[in-house]
Amino acid sequence: MSWIYLFIAGVMEIGWAVGLKYTEGLTRLWPTAFTTATMIGSMVFLALALKTLPMGTAYAVWTGIGTVGTAALGIVLLDEPSGALRLACIGLIVAGIIGLKLLSGH
Repeated sequence: MSWIYLFIAGVMEIGWAVGLKYTEGLTRLWPTAFTTATMIGSMVFLALALKTLPMGTAYAVWTGIGTVGTAALGIVLLDEPSGALRLACIGLIVAGIIGLKLLSGH
């Protein structure tokens, strides 16, 4: 169950990171409310995952999910660069997440 909590926390990490872009400096009510809610939710689910997962592994996977998802949505939604080298680097993060999961023993 902890890995499911961690995955949810990572998805919420993506939500608040991308949502922050749409708050326009926290001046727009609904994007700010969404960003705040997903930020809190991300922390809650991370805390639940940390009950049984090693802190270093959980934190690295949480930030990795957030990083990969945010970078992908930046490419899709915000027309950020998507060159081969950038995508390869994102792929390395995914490989690291998978490696940590496989080596965690949970």
